[in-house]
Amino acid sequence: MTDPQHSREARRGLARHEVPDPLRNDVRLLGEFLGRVIRESGGDDLFDDVERVRALTIRAHDEQDLTALTEAEELVASFSIERAQQVARAFTCYFHLANLAEEHHRVRVLRAREAELPAGELMQDDSLPAAIEALAAEVGHDEAVRRLRDLEFRPVLTAHPTEARRRSVSRAIRRISDLLAERDALAAGGTSRAENDRRVLEEIDTLWRTSPLRAQKPTVLDEVRTVMNIFDTTLFDTFPTVYRRLDDWLSGDAAGREAPQVRPFVRLGSWIGGDRDGNPNVTAEVTRAAAALANEHVLTALEESARKISAKLTLDDTGTPASADLTALWQQQRDLSEDAAAKAAREVKHQPHRRALRMIAERVAATRRRDADLSYAGPEELLADLDVVQRSLAEAGAARVGYGDLQKLIWQVQTFGFHLAELEVRQHSQVHAAALADVAAHGVDGDLEPRTVEVLDTYRALGTVQRRYGVAAARRYIVSFTQAPEHLAAVYELAEIVFPDPATRPVIDAIPLFETFADLEASVDILESMLTLPAVQARLAENGRRVEVMLGYSDSSKDVGPVAATLALDVAQSRIAQWAEKHDIVLTLFHGRGGALGRGGGPANRAVLAQPPGSVDGRFKLTEQGEVIFARYGNPTIGARHIEQVAAATLLASAPSTEQRNASATERFADLAAAMDASSRTRFYELVRAEGFPQWFAQVTPLEEIGLLPIGSRPARRGLSVESLDDLRAIPWVFSWSQARTNLAGWFGLGTALDSVGDLAELQAAYEAWPLFSTMIDNVEMSLAKTDERLAERYLALGDRDDLKALVLEEMALTRRWVLAITGSEQILSRRRILGRAVQLRSPYVDALSLLQIRALRALRTGESEDLVEENKQLLLLSVNGVAAGLQNTG
Repeated sequence: MTDPQHSREARRGLARHEVPDPLRNDVRLLGEFLGRVIRESGGDDLFDDVERVRALTIRAHDEQDLTALTEAEELVASFSIERAQQVARAFTCYFHLANLAEEHHRVRVLRAREAELPAGELMQDDSLPAAIEALAAEVGHDEAVRRLRDLEFRPVLTAHPTEARRRSVSRAIRRISDLLAERDALAAGGTSRAENDRRVLEEIDTLWRTSPLRAQKPTVLDEVRTVMNIFDTTLFDTFPTVYRRLDDWLSGDAAGREAPQVRPFVRLGSWIGGDRDGNPNVTAEVTRAAAALANEHVLTALEESARKISAKLTLDDTGTPASADLTALWQQQRDLSEDAAAKAAREVKHQPHRRALRMIAERVAATRRRDADLSYAGPEELLADLDVVQRSLAEAGAARVGYGDLQKLIWQVQTFGFHLAELEVRQHSQVHAAALADVAAHGVDGDLEPRTVEVLDTYRALGTVQRRYGVAAARRYIVSFTQAPEHLAAVYELAEIVFPDPATRPVIDAIPLFETFADLEASVDILESMLTLPAVQARLAENGRRVEVMLGYSDSSKDVGPVAATLALDVAQSRIAQWAEKHDIVLTLFHGRGGALGRGGGPANRAVLAQPPGSVDGRFKLTEQGEVIFARYGNPTIGARHIEQVAAATLLASAPSTEQRNASATERFADLAAAMDASSRTRFYELVRAEGFPQWFAQVTPLEEIGLLPIGSRPARRGLSVESLDDLRAIPWVFSWSQARTNLAGWFGLGTALDSVGDLAELQAAYEAWPLFSTMIDNVEMSLAKTDERLAERYLALGDRDDLKALVLEEMALTRRWVLAITGSEQILSRRRILGRAVQLRSPYVDALSLLQIRALRALRTGESEDLVEENKQLLLLSVNGVAAGLQNTG
């Protein structure tokens, strides 16, 4: 007889996974502490209401008990609006605590795993040492090391409105996380544990009493400051940590006694303060201010690092004499500032290396203050001085000191320069066209439209940034919706208008961004014509024939659906790579991937390994968006792990075996791809091109209300009404479906595509042999795990289109059925223990917030409780914030 519990779980399709005891204990502890805080703050009645909702949603989820779900919905409906808001805040707090517990456990596991490895032994299969050994086995050691030296990983931080947490909430979470780490080090019982309990309770009380919603939208510079906090707390030290670990492995017993073999391969970029496409809040003034903030932070960090190292360089000149070059450097330093040198000489006697490094720190501080007499002209001058100190130490026999913390500082200067992250400008092609027409009609000094003036001021801002912080600080100019070579030519024409003298003109690389399906198909023709532009030819002669091309994942997915977009992007990359090889171009493809699956999300390292032959070639660049920045870089251990995984995949993507596998699979499954492309696109159009779909979409999701949520400086739409989806940004498109527990943007059309093929054996063969296909299937499985057909049905019923509702639910069921069949699984995520456990921990609690959101949406859609419109909007926004925290990927 079939176990009824197993049948219920099979219908649900979500596997159950054991939760490790340390993680379970952390979640239980934090949950109990949150309960105490709720009792103290809101009384037993509030606590009891939260517990009643929790018990019902757990029963409804784990036992697939529809009666329990109905009871939970009725209980939520019975609450006063104030009580509903309090319950929403309680569940949101729980998610923040569960998320930090899970992150802490991940760090705990990573550290334990590494601690068990003998010195010099390979790490995980996806580590850099493992990648180098695997590559060396195919191309030889020397070639593998050469490829390592040419390796480039370029994460570009963007501030799309997907990070729903306030900065003050993030800080409270980080403090609790630190206390949890401290707790692991304490012996059970005793005063120390009691003190830790008190402090954890204090921080949870603070978290509970901190409004999860911002009072107003953040400014662009607020977004810059948020990312600067990530730089200060993790990135500055994390990048050199990755270099050090790799160099220790490469150098073996000689580690620390000889010059490092590893060159910095991470180069940070940022759109925050530079991306003005559709965001009127990004002005030339903001761009200059963003660059100045970054400069301030990186110079402050470099100065502090130099001072700390100087304090440790207590080697006297008897045992560690200065080299002739160091003596000459000291004389140069004295000539620059007699006062500063005299002070250093008085306080640091007979310690020449310490004295010189102290003066280096003074010069970095002067650079930050813009003191022209003492400042460095650029990072190259600073590196030259650090090199003199390092070589002097090595020549005097203090190699370990020279290649220790001082090497870390050198890596930091090489990585971040004086600009921290390259600020990339992005603007829509139509804006450039309009500006050129305006200038042609009125003259550059005529009565121009305000938007034209702003476009011209952007170029002036680029010139200012480059003069102050170097060409590397801002030279990439991305053209959204590049649909003709003229759109790239316009970038250079506008620069010539603003700077008639070529000697004063900033260095600019115009980068095409191909976003829609049609743009991807036309990409090679546009690139071919681009090569005839004189400005492009001049740049190719100057930069070693390097070209960057950006690919938009989110808009192409919204355009033709996730399946057709995935296949189109793969074909476009292959064609662009062939074009680059034909013209001897050093190509970098820039992947505009989001955190959510509907925007190209999913594990980045797997995505790299699925790229077409020739499209990576040791260089990988992608956007790190919204909440993904904090998930990947908020913790130094996790940040280092992410960087290493992506870098390892970037090396292996160009291994002969990887390229051969991808090429063979693409050829073998070409017919399958064509069938999936056609059928999935037809199915997607059936939905999104149905009459009245845009209005229905706005009814059944919190699309309109998301625009009210103050989670980003960028407008949700490019000024159009909900009558059209054409210019709806992909972020709210994905975010809205995610909130509605449907995740449609990540999977719709795949079930029909797979059904059109119909050959399970062939599909399973593709899953085994074709990385692009297996990555797509696994990502959709992840997306389906975060859907809930019971709740999706309730959202979809908010509209008055039973036909569209049925279409969505039918496709969801069909997709789930085929994904399970192809993966050979009875339940969703049964083979993915860690992810399955994460979803399992959260789903019942997300369900509670979804019921609160449905209540608010229903009230707003039907017009009931007209006297409580603002209160229902507040409840809706609270629930949006909480669901985002629970699902952990928003847009």
